[in-house]
Amino acid sequence: MWRLQSGAGGHPLLQTLGQYEGRQVWIHDAEFDDAEVLEQVERTRKAYASRRWEKKHSDDALLRIQSMERRPHFQEIDGESKLDRALRRGLWFYGGLQQDDGHWPGDYGGPMFLMPGLLVALHTMEQLDKVLSSAHREEMERYLRNHQNKDGGYGLHIEGGSTMFGTVLNYVSLRLLGVDADDPVTKQARGWILSRGGATHVPSWGKFWLAVLGVYDWLGMNPMPPEMWLLPYALPMHPGRFWCHCRMVYLPMSYVYGKRGTAKPCDLTDQIKQELYTENYDEIDWNAARNLCAKEDLYYPHPLVQDVLWWTLYQFEPLLDGSKLRSKALSHVMEHIHYEDDNTRYVDIGPVNKVINMLCCWFEDPDSVAVKKHIPRLFDYLWVAEDGMKMQGYNGSQLWDTSFAVQAIGETGFQEEFAYMMKAANSYIDVAQVREDCAPPLDKYYRHISKGAWPFSTRDHGWPITDCTSEGLKAALVLANMSPELVGTHISAERLYDCVNVILSFQNKDNGWATYENTRSYAALEIINPAETFGDIMIDYSYVECSSACITALSAFRKQYPNHRAAEINSAIERGVSFLESQQREDGSWYGSWGVCFTYAGWFGVEGLVAGGKTLENSLHIRKASEFLLSKQLPDGGWGESYLSCQDKKYTHLEGGRSHVVNTSWALLTLLAAGQAKVDPEPLHRAAKNLIKMQESDGDWPQQEISGVFNRNCMITYANYRNIFPMWALGRYRKECGGSCI
Repeated sequence: MWRLQSGAGGHPLLQTLGQYEGRQVWIHDAEFDDAEVLEQVERTRKAYASRRWEKKHSDDALLRIQSMERRPHFQEIDGESKLDRALRRGLWFYGGLQQDDGHWPGDYGGPMFLMPGLLVALHTMEQLDKVLSSAHREEMERYLRNHQNKDGGYGLHIEGGSTMFGTVLNYVSLRLLGVDADDPVTKQARGWILSRGGATHVPSWGKFWLAVLGVYDWLGMNPMPPEMWLLPYALPMHPGRFWCHCRMVYLPMSYVYGKRGTAKPCDLTDQIKQELYTENYDEIDWNAARNLCAKEDLYYPHPLVQDVLWWTLYQFEPLLDGSKLRSKALSHVMEHIHYEDDNTRYVDIGPVNKVINMLCCWFEDPDSVAVKKHIPRLFDYLWVAEDGMKMQGYNGSQLWDTSFAVQAIGETGFQEEFAYMMKAANSYIDVAQVREDCAPPLDKYYRHISKGAWPFSTRDHGWPITDCTSEGLKAALVLANMSPELVGTHISAERLYDCVNVILSFQNKDNGWATYENTRSYAALEIINPAETFGDIMIDYSYVECSSACITALSAFRKQYPNHRAAEINSAIERGVSFLESQQREDGSWYGSWGVCFTYAGWFGVEGLVAGGKTLENSLHIRKASEFLLSKQLPDGGWGESYLSCQDKKYTHLEGGRSHVVNTSWALLTLLAAGQAKVDPEPLHRAAKNLIKMQESDGDWPQQEISGVFNRNCMITYANYRNIFPMWALGRYRKECGGSCI
C-alpha cells in the first residue's frame, strides 16, 4: 500500500530551512493489511486501466482513499439552499485533503519525458535498483503501460498524440525497468518508432538522453559547448540571459556534453542499439542524424541560421574536446551547478535539471557528498496515483494551490465555519515565504533577489516567482482580515513589505511581469532555440497571467497599507494595466501561457483590469472580454476548452462539446469580476447550476481533461483545480447574485 507522507525528513543528508514543510514523499508499506482499503485501491487501478484510452487522466484516487480518514462527519443543515450545500460539502471534502502542515497536495504530473531521464541517469550511475525499490519500479511500469497510446506510441504528455520523443524515451524506460523486448507493450512502441525512420529522428533532448545511455553517438548531437558560459555577459546571447528553466537545463547538459558522459556498455544497451534503428548501428551517418526530427515532434523547426550555427560549432568541436579551454569551461559550469544544488537544498528548479545536475556530480566524483545529497531528493518528484508512479513537473505545487485555496475559501462566506482549514493554511503560507536572498554574489550566478517572495512549492525549493509571490501575498492579506484567534498569527507588515519590494523589482520595461526574473534579452534569441518540441523558451517573457497576479496583489496591498511606497505601487499598477490591454486580441481574448487557455488567461486579464480601476462601463477591453467568453458558453451553461487551444493558439472546444468544471469556473469568475451580474445575470445562473450539477455526492468534483500548460506545447496536471475553482466561483456567485435562482 502506498501512503503519502508530508513533511517527511529522516535522511541524514537531507537539508531544510524549516521542518520539511510541504515535502511530499510516497512511502510503500508492504505490511499494510486493511483488506477493504487494498481492495478499493485495486478496484480504482482496474477501473482506470479499463477506460484509459477514453479518459487518460487519473482521479488522484490513492490520495483520496488515504484522506477519507481525515474528514470529520459532514453536518447537514435543514433548509439550506442547493448553493450553500454545494459549497459546504465541497469545503468539507477539500478539508480532508489538507495536510497537517497546512498545504494541499496533489498530482502535478502529465509530461511523459521526465521519468525517462531519471531512469537513464540512475542506470548510468549504476544505482537504478538500489535507489528504486521493486515497488517503485512496478508502479513506474504500470504508469508506462497505462499511458501507451492506441497506435503503440507515447505522447509528449498524457493526452497528446504519439511523438518520437515520447515513444523512444518511454521505450527505453520500459527496457531499463526490465520489460522484455518481445512484450506486447515494447513491440508496439518499437513498431511505431521503426515505421517512422527510427530513433535518429528523435528531437535533440531525446538524442541527449540516448547518448548518455550509450545507445546514440555524441557525433549525432548538435554541439552544446560549455565554453558558451565563458562568453562576456554583455552579449545578448549569453546563457545567463536565458529564461531560468532554459539555462538551468542547458547548464548541466553542456557539462555532460563537454565530458561526453556516457554509461558503461552492457548487454542491455547493446540490445537497445539493435532495437531502435532501421539500419545497422555501426553504419549510421551521425552527422546527417544531427538535424533529423520526426514530423510529429516538430513544433519549432530550426531556421537556416541555426543550422549554420550548429554546423560551424560542429567543425570546431574536435579542437575544443580535451583542450585546456574545455577543462576551464567544465570547471566553471560545475561551480554553477553546485551553486544551484546548494541554494535549493538539492531540490533544484525542476525535474530535468535535477537529474542532470545529479548526473554531473556523479561524473565529477561518483563518491562525492553531492551525489549522496541528491539521491533522497529524487523522491520529492515522484507521485503515485491509480495509473501508477509518475515524475512530476516540479516538487509539487504546494504554495500555489494553498494560496488559491485560501482566496477561494475567503469568498465562500463560510471561512469562519471552516476556520480550521484557514488556520492550517496560514501556517503553511507563513513558513513557505522566502526569508533571505540566495548566497552572494547574486550577479555572478545570474540570480534575482528573493527575500520576501513566495515559491511555487516549498521554501526549500526557494526559487522566487512573480505570480506565486503575488498569490501568496493576496492569501496573506485574506488571512489578515480574519481574527488571529481563528487563523493564528498574521504575517508581519515588514515581511509583506519585503514581498512588495520583490514584486516591484520584477516589473519589465514593457510594463508587464515575466515569471522568475526580469526579461534579460531579446525575443530574436528564439532564432537559436535548439528544442524542436518547445516554443518561446529562450528568454523570460512578460505574461498576462503573471502581470495580472502582480497587479491584483499590489492593488490588494495598497488597500490595507495605503501609505507604503504608494507612488511606486500606483505607477506599477497603471503601467501593468496598459500591458494587459496591449496583449488582448482583437476578438477580446487573451492567450493563456500557463493554463488551458483562453478561459484561463481571460480570468487573469479581467481581474487585472478591474484591480486597476477598469469596469464594464469604462473599459472596452472588459466588454470585449465578456463578449468573447459569452460567445463560447455551451448549451448546458458551462465552458469546455481543449488543450489544443494552447498548441494551436485558437479557441477549441472539448470534443463532443462537453463542459469542464475548471474552465466553467474560470469563466464564471471572470464574468462576475467584469460586472456581468448587473447587465444580464442569466448566463451566470446557468454556469452556477452547471457547477452544482457536476459536483459528486461526496463533495468532490470530477477530474476531467488536463488544465495546465507550459512552453506552449506541453500539458501538465493541476489536480487541486477541480476543487479550488468551483468553490471559488460558486462563492463569488453567492456573494454577487445571492443564489436565489439555483
